[in-house]
Amino acid sequence: MKMHFKLKQLVWISIALFGFGLDQNQAEDLPVVSPIEVGMSADKLTKVGTIVNELIAKKRLAGASVMVARNGQVCFFETYGKMDVERDKEMQKDTIFRIYSMSKAITTAAVMQLIEQRKISPDDPIGKYIPELKAMTVFTEEGIRPAKNPITVAQLMTHTAGLVYGAAGEYGKLVKKEDAINRDNTLQEMTQKMGQTPLMYEPGTDWVYGTSIDVLGRLIEVVSRQPFDKYLQDNIFTPLDMSDTGFFVPKEKRARFSANYKPGGELIDDPATSRYLKKPNLLSGGGGLVGTISDYMKFLIALRNGGQLNGKRILKPETVKLMTQNHVPKEVGWIKFGKSVRDGVGFGYGFSVCVEPSQFDSARKVDDYGWGGAASTHYWSSPKDDLIVVTMEQTMPFSFLLETALKPVISAAVEK
Repeated sequence: MKMHFKLKQLVWISIALFGFGLDQNQAEDLPVVSPIEVGMSADKLTKVGTIVNELIAKKRLAGASVMVARNGQVCFFETYGKMDVERDKEMQKDTIFRIYSMSKAITTAAVMQLIEQRKISPDDPIGKYIPELKAMTVFTEEGIRPAKNPITVAQLMTHTAGLVYGAAGEYGKLVKKEDAINRDNTLQEMTQKMGQTPLMYEPGTDWVYGTSIDVLGRLIEVVSRQPFDKYLQDNIFTPLDMSDTGFFVPKEKRARFSANYKPGGELIDDPATSRYLKKPNLLSGGGGLVGTISDYMKFLIALRNGGQLNGKRILKPETVKLMTQNHVPKEVGWIKFGKSVRDGVGFGYGFSVCVEPSQFDSARKVDDYGWGGAASTHYWSSPKDDLIVVTMEQTMPFSFLLETALKPVISAAVEK
């Protein structure tokens, strides 16, 4: 009986120190409460596992992590499948993922810090800080002509500047020729190449997803007089204790780095030989970060809290409110990818924003904001439900599969 009592004591001490399946650090800075404590149904959330495991069984993805927060508290955190099929490694709660375009919101938050400090303004022409982008040209059917208006900081944050990842036809050849978004370029070399490439359209007249946020990384370097990675570390990652987020995976963390796959299981990027094991020259604020699901949730909870987490403030509440409003001009319309228009969805400073209900995403609510990454990572924040969801996997090309499958189920689990 005495042995049994001691064992029981040890179990409860372990739970108190380490949480249910969490390591000690996670238990301290992102404690997991029961769903019922924050008005969610634990029974309905169990459907998440059923859905994810079915997708894994069908080889639509190798593995995934799902984290849900309500009222600023994590109430669901589970992992599924493999982080590395070839080495038979289970998905872990501290697995490191390539977050690609989920980097964009972090970079934009850093720009908003400089705006708060009045070192820059959203209306400033980018040429004021980056001279090579001062006198831009525009590609038209009639030929290349000088831009009528300068690119502004706000246009860079909202993807209305005319800078794109690529395109078809003659214009696409021009973009490819300069190869500005090359991992071997520095941010300065990148903007120099961009300055030699015509814009796809006149700034402020269209919305095309592109390289704008990478330019913001260079802006941060110039204005702060710090390397971009150091600025992020000092002003966002350290205050929020995002200890596993950066532009590469250091040697001591390589065992936690996930493999990257195509649907069906074909390996795209082996974590043992990945380019992400080495710091790149191009510190891509648009798509270069790696990190854990817990780190990204800390960032999103900080925004939900009006810009602070655990007493550390990175932004003012009014700044967060500004970031999560639509800033795409009415004449430009909704955001789109090619001919696919996301009806009712605009873009704020760093996120897509739901402006009105639409058929594009029937589970989306007005004021919801979020985005994703090229390896099918996703996040969305719903102010009306006070709900934040982050899903991590490593499957390319990008797919809405997991977000589409989970969003109705998780939303339905909100009870009060």
